[in-house]
Amino acid sequence: MQEDSPVQNENTPDALHTEQPQRAGRRNRLIVLSAAALVALGLGGVAVATTGGTDHPAPAAVSLDAQARAEGASRADRSVRESSTPVAPSLSPTPSPSTVTASPAPAKTAAAKAKPKPKKTTRPTPAWVDPMPGAAVTSCYGQRWGTLHAGIDLALPSGTPIHAAAAGTVTQAGDASDGYGNSVFIDHGNGYLTHYAHQSRIAVTVGQAVKAGQVIGYEGATGDATGPHLHFEVHQGMWNQIDPAPFMRARGVDLGC
Repeated sequence: MQEDSPVQNENTPDALHTEQPQRAGRRNRLIVLSAAALVALGLGGVAVATTGGTDHPAPAAVSLDAQARAEGASRADRSVRESSTPVAPSLSPTPSPSTVTASPAPAKTAAAKAKPKPKKTTRPTPAWVDPMPGAAVTSCYGQRWGTLHAGIDLALPSGTPIHAAAAGTVTQAGDASDGYGNSVFIDHGNGYLTHYAHQSRIAVTVGQAVKAGQVIGYEGATGDATGPHLHFEVHQGMWNQIDPAPFMRARGVDLGC
């Protein structure tokens, strides 16, 4: 068995004698390590200076490093600016169907709005016309009750307008006697006259020039008449009555006889 060594107090002379050499050893090791570190730093500085050469001293490395950092910062700043710069729209963007809006129709110009009015076209009046259109024939030219009925009777309600059968000049306007009542005679200048009898009122005067179709009076029952009607005659020369039916038919007017 190993015997336990006697415990020494740290305040004993032996303890003090042992601790001092230990402290001195540690101090020496710290001094050696510090010196080695200084030597290493010095060698590093020499290496840097040697690498730089005489033409390019050590500060050049620092300046180059600062320049590189500045260029990197510039590139980073430029990339940020370029990324934040709004992208110009393309020349012909294609809108999505949901955003397409119909463009308003162009306003119509005054010339487009103002449509040319159609010209009123009037048919030329025929040379000869029906003296009372739409009338019913109550008697034709020929013998009646033992005497010559020298014209055609056309009936409509009293007051119906009577028209000149052709252009000419009024030669008589008034009571023609012999049972005709109020009558108008028109000379057509070609050897023929027309006679309009039994009028209720006359609308022209002697010597007046009239046109084909012009109103010359109104239907009535003056003279020897059993009711309102127009007694229409055609004369080849004064008082030489001829049948009005074929004469007017030859000139495009059918009187119904």
